[in-house]
Amino acid sequence: QVQLVESGGGLVQPGGSLRLSCAASGIIFSISAMNWYRQAPGKQRELVATISGAGSTNYADSVKGRFTISRDNAKNTVYLQMSSLEPEDTAVYYCNAHTIVVTTPKDYWGQGTQVTVSS
Repeated sequence: QVQLVESGGGLVQPGGSLRLSCAASGIIFSISAMNWYRQAPGKQRELVATISGAGSTNYADSVKGRFTISRDNAKNTVYLQMSSLEPEDTAVYYCNAHTIVVTTPKDYWGQGTQVTVSS
């Protein structure tokens, strides 16, 4: 059974920081591309950051220079360090694993964690 469990969301003031974590089980984590998405009220889900199994990263333009994605393969965990947070970053953040099961690509999702940036 595949599980992705996010944690670390909450309420933070503009300019503040948060670190999200996503613990994965039931997948071969080291070969999985891990991604963070977010969805704000009334908007489509958008890709925020991605990290390959080898550690290559990519970011949405809106978060470049403020967010950092990283992974710890020994702990089967991916992180999203968010700094200089803005009200526009308010959203539910979802962890996604893009992996291979036998020979078939699969996508798995966490339940989401709320991030609210407000004074």
